[in-house]
Amino acid sequence: MIRKKICMLGAFAVGKTSLVSRYVQGIFSERYLTTVGVKIDKKEVVVDGTPVGLVLWDLHGEDEFQKVRASYLRGSAGVFLVADGTRRGTLDKAFALHDVARDVAGDVPTLLLLNKADLEDEWELEDEQLHAHADRGLTVLRTSAKSGAGVEEAFAELTRRLLAGAGGR
Repeated sequence: MIRKKICMLGAFAVGKTSLVSRYVQGIFSERYLTTVGVKIDKKEVVVDGTPVGLVLWDLHGEDEFQKVRASYLRGSAGVFLVADGTRRGTLDKAFALHDVARDVAGDVPTLLLLNKADLEDEWELEDEQLHAHADRGLTVLRTSAKSGAGVEEAFAELTRRLLAGAGGR
């Protein structure tokens, strides 16, 4: 079986842990759990007929007091950048973390997840902001760990790119 390491990166409280819980266990909890360091989960899937063992590294949220350790990113085959649609600043943090990830892991397949789509009427992110960053070439997907919208699709898309050996995007 092919094994692939995927890192979840984003600011504090954007929903990285909730996305992993929704994907791996099919559950969502209203209780907020702060990730300390890194939490590792595994899930075996079959994508386009190929069995893949995903090793999901849910890294602590980055904020002004705590930076993501570069050592956690080594060996990553793919990256999810996660931003909270209800907090504009988390998009800038995701882009900053994208630069860090590329410095350490190289040009691996990366998707930007705009999480909390179930709260879209409260979003601070606008399409113009996303288009302003189109030069980064990232695929942007909307997800909701709470409702499950877009979660399976996001993981399947990244896994397909890992299997295809797609560079960077």
